[in-house]
Amino acid sequence: MVSTSETFTVPADRLHRARRLQLALVLALALVSALSLQVGPTDVSLTAVLGHLVRNEGLSQMEAVVLFDIRLPRLAMGLMVGAALAVSGAGMQGLFRNPLADPGIVGVGAGAGLGANLAIVLGALLPGWIIDQTGNQLVPFAAFFGGWGSTLLLYRVATQHGQTSVATMLLAGIALGALAGALSGILVYMADDQQLRDLTFWGLGSLAGASWAKVLSAGPLIWLSLGAALALGRGLNGLALGEATAAHIGIDVQRLKSIAILAVAGATGAAVAVSGGIGFIGIVVPHLLRLASGPNHRTLLVNAALLGAILLIFADVIARVVIAPAELPIGIVTAVLGAPAFLWILLKRRGLVTQ
Repeated sequence: MVSTSETFTVPADRLHRARRLQLALVLALALVSALSLQVGPTDVSLTAVLGHLVRNEGLSQMEAVVLFDIRLPRLAMGLMVGAALAVSGAGMQGLFRNPLADPGIVGVGAGAGLGANLAIVLGALLPGWIIDQTGNQLVPFAAFFGGWGSTLLLYRVATQHGQTSVATMLLAGIALGALAGALSGILVYMADDQQLRDLTFWGLGSLAGASWAKVLSAGPLIWLSLGAALALGRGLNGLALGEATAAHIGIDVQRLKSIAILAVAGATGAAVAVSGGIGFIGIVVPHLLRLASGPNHRTLLVNAALLGAILLIFADVIARVVIAPAELPIGIVTAVLGAPAFLWILLKRRGLVTQ
C-alpha cells in the first residue's frame, strides 16, 4: 500500500511560498491587532497606554475599562470568529471538492439563524427560570444549539450503512436551508418592531457585544474544533484524488468526513452564536490562498486561520470608524469587501482578468 507521505509530495517552491506567506500573515495579524486596539470612538489610544506602562504610571479607570474590558475581548472574539469561519470554509471546500462550498453547506448557518430568531421572537414565552439562568445569553445559546441540531440532522440524513454521502448532504442542506428560511419568515411576520430590529442586526453580524464571558464560552469549542480541522490537511489532500483513490492509499474516508463535519459544526456554530451572521469570509479566504500558494491543505488550513482573522478584525475596524460614533454591522463590511474580491477571483479563473 502506498503511504500518504509518498503520494502527496508538494513542490519545494510552492511549499516555500506558502511558508513565506504564513510569516507575512503573522506579521499582518500583529499589525491589524494593534490597529484594533488603537481605534475606537473613545479617546483612548494604545500608544498612550503603552507610554503609561513604560513610565510605570497607572492607567486611568477609563483607559483600563476601554482597553481591557471592551477592545481586548472584541479583538479576541474577532480573531476566533474569523479563523473559525475561514478554516471551516477551506475544510468544506476540500471535503466536497467544490470551490463554492462554505460552512453553511452543513446546515450550521440555517439552524443557527432559526434558533436565534426563535429566541428573539418567542424567548419571552419561556419559563422564568430559563430566562433567569441564560440572561442576555439566550440568543447565542439558541443559535448554537440550532446550528448543532441542524448539522446532526443533516449528517443523519446523509449517512446510511455507516457511509456519508456528500452529494446527499449537499442536496439535503439546500432543503434544510429552505425550510429554516420559511420558518424564519413566519417568525419575522410575527415579530414586533423591536424584534424586527433585533432580527435584522443579528442577521448582519457584529462584534459589538463582545465580552470576556462570550470569549470564554465560545473559545474552548472553537479552538478544539480548529485543532481537529487543522489535523485533516493530509486527508483532504488525498480526498482531492477521489474517495475511491483516497481509500486505496490508506485514508479512512468515513472518519475524515465525520471529523470534518463535526469540526466545522463546532467552530462555525460557536462563532455564529457569538457574532451573528457574517458572510464571505468562509468562501473568499480559501480562494485567495489557493491563488497565492496552491491547494495543499496542510498549509492552506493554517494560512486560512490567519487570513480569516486578519480580514475579520480589519472589517471590524472599518465598521467602527466609517460612521463613528455609530457602528456598521460587520456583515455589511465583509460583503462590501468580499463580493468584489470573489467576482475578481471568478473572472481571473476564466482568464478575463490578468495580474
